[in-house]
Amino acid sequence: MSTAPESPAPASEPPSERAEVRIRRVPKYGVFLGLGAILGVIAALIATSLGDLDPDVGFAATFGYLALWGIAIGLAVGGVVAVIVDAVLRRRARTLVAERRETTAD
Repeated sequence: MSTAPESPAPASEPPSERAEVRIRRVPKYGVFLGLGAILGVIAALIATSLGDLDPDVGFAATFGYLALWGIAIGLAVGGVVAVIVDAVLRRRARTLVAERRETTAD
C-alpha cells in the first residue's frame, strides 16, 4: 500500500491584468557627470603641467583655477554625453506585454 500525496484540486485561475510596457536601459547620469568632472580635473592638470607658469602665482593656484573650469566643462560634457546615450537607448526600447497575477498565500 503506497501513500502517494494527492494532487490539490484544480483552483480557478486568479484574476490577471495585461499591459504593454516599454523595456529599455537608462544611463546613470551621476556616473557620466562624475567621469566628466574627473576628466576635467585631469585635463586641468595636464594643461597646468604643459603650460608656462607665472612664478608669482605658482603651480597650485594655476591648477586650482584651471580645475574649476575643467570641472564645470567636464560636467557639461558628461551631461551632454549622457543625454545622447539616453536618446540612443530610447530608440532601442522594446515593447512587451506584461501580465500581473494576484496570488494568495495558503
